[in-house]
Amino acid sequence: MVIGHQKQWQYLKRMVDSGKIPQALLFSGQEKLGKKKVALEFISLLFKESPIGHPDFLLIEPKERQIKIDQIRDLSWRLSLKPIKSFLKAAIIDQAHLMTIEAQNCFLKTLEEPRGETILILITEYPNFLLPTILSRCEILKFYPVKNEELRKFSIEKGIEKEKIEKILKISFGKPGLLIDFLENPGKLKEREEREREIIKISNLPLWARFQYAKDLAGKSNLKEVLEIWLNYFRAILLEKCSSSNIEHLAKIEKILQKIQRTIFLVSTTNVNPRLALEILMLEL
Repeated sequence: MVIGHQKQWQYLKRMVDSGKIPQALLFSGQEKLGKKKVALEFISLLFKESPIGHPDFLLIEPKERQIKIDQIRDLSWRLSLKPIKSFLKAAIIDQAHLMTIEAQNCFLKTLEEPRGETILILITEYPNFLLPTILSRCEILKFYPVKNEELRKFSIEKGIEKEKIEKILKISFGKPGLLIDFLENPGKLKEREEREREIIKISNLPLWARFQYAKDLAGKSNLKEVLEIWLNYFRAILLEKCSSSNIEHLAKIEKILQKIQRTIFLVSTTNVNPRLALEILMLEL
């Protein structure tokens, strides 16, 4: 089930109805908006069955924060084979911006020299990380946060208590993926509350203690998740205080938000030293 994004979904359905399906699509937008879910539903529409486990479907995902040339070479080879069950082969490249330059150049050859009936869907938060020649060969669909009314309707249909729904909507920021995480994993909500208390405590610590915290946090596997919680926490504060006349306070929150976003970007897309990036962030808290 697709939550929101009806404009994009109806556009994709018209493609199928007309039989005019481009070789490559690029789904662009923030994380947790449901881009991958829409891509899977679209391929289900083409296959007339779920693509999960389907012999004509391929999913490429990053390994160690990269999509390497060997993965793209393997993809190109598999796409060159004849479909087994469907009339075409389909592939999703998730977090396509993490393709190395070598991988992107290899993928470009696949786009330039298509073999047989294929549909390729690239999913990314950072389309500008892709080569212009790749972007020019993709039909781009942009995804945006979903209205709370649609998220509320989905939650009600799931039988969630009204009070809990409203609480979760405030921290989901129009992201269906985030909403579902909170609904299906109560521990996620509890963790968020703990991390919020943590960030309040950190901001009152001396600099040396904040740097020690940065050292400890840098080695954690869920670093990006923690930073996302911080980002959403300060974003919620900014929204609550946007009518405030204290311009200096608002400017400070905006600066913190920018620093957190920058840190998330660096730890997600580069080989930056996480501890160093966190220490720079700690200077602003």
